Amino acid sequence: MKIIALETSATACSVALCEDERLIASSFQNNGLTHSVTLMPMLEEMLRRCGAKLEEADVIAVAAGPGSFTGVRIGVSAAKGLAWALEKPCAGVSTLEAMAWRLAHVEGEICAVMDARRQQVYNARFRAAGGRLERLTPDRAISLEELAAEIKKDGAAQILVGDGGNLCYTTLKEQGLDVCLAPGHLLMQGAWGVARAALELARAGELTSAEGLTPHYHRLSQAERERLARLGGGANQ
Repeated sequence: MKIIALETSATACSVALCEDERLIASSFQNNGLTHSVTLMPMLEEMLRRCGAKLEEADVIAVAAGPGSFTGVRIGVSAAKGLAWALEKPCAGVSTLEAMAWRLAHVEGEICAVMDARRQQVYNARFRAAGGRLERLTPDRAISLEELAAEIKKDGAAQILVGDGGNLCYTTLKEQGLDVCLAPGHLLMQGAWGVARAALELARAGELTSAEGLTPHYHRLSQAERERLARLGGGANQ
C-alpha cells in the first residue's frame, strides 16, 4: 500500500512517500517559511525526484492534530484537496501517535509532547515493544505539573519526543524524574511517522473520505477563547 503523508502540525514541514513500512522518499524543511508556501512544492519536488506520481498513491495521510491551528488547517486542507482530486481515501492521524511511531523500534515508554502554550503541552504516552505501540493515554492538553505527577506515580522511564521535548525535559528533570530526549534526528514531527500511523488505520479499516477528514485541535484557538470571554462564556477551555 502506497501512502503519501503530510506533516504541518508544528514549525517543521515534511512530506513522505511510503509503501507499507518502507520509506521510499521524504522531504523535511524547518526554515521558518510558512507551510502554505512550502508544502505543495516540497511534495511535487519529492515525487519528481523519485519518479513517482500522485495517482500511484493508495492513501493520502495527514497529521490531523493536535498542533498549531494554522498548521493543522493547512495540512488537512491540502490532504482533502488531493484526496478529492485523486478520488483516494484519507487517513487523519494523531500527531502525537505519529511522533511515537518514529521511536517504535525502541523498548520502553514514549512520551510525545508538543508545546500548547498557556503552561500546557499536548501529550499522549505510549509503550513500545517489538516494533509495536501500545497507547497508554488519550491525546490531551495537560499542564506540565499534571504530567509530572502522572509520570512520577507510574514510575517508568520516559523517552520524550516532539517539539515540546526540550521544555518538558528541563521541568521533569528538575523534579528528579527518569526522562531522556529522543535523538535529534527523531525528535521533531515527521511525515514518515504520519504514514506509519496511517498504515495502522488502513489495516484496521478506519480510513475516511475527503469529506470526512477533519482536524482535531483538542483545544479552542486563542481567537475563539477571546470571543467566548467577550460573550461571557469564559476563556478556560
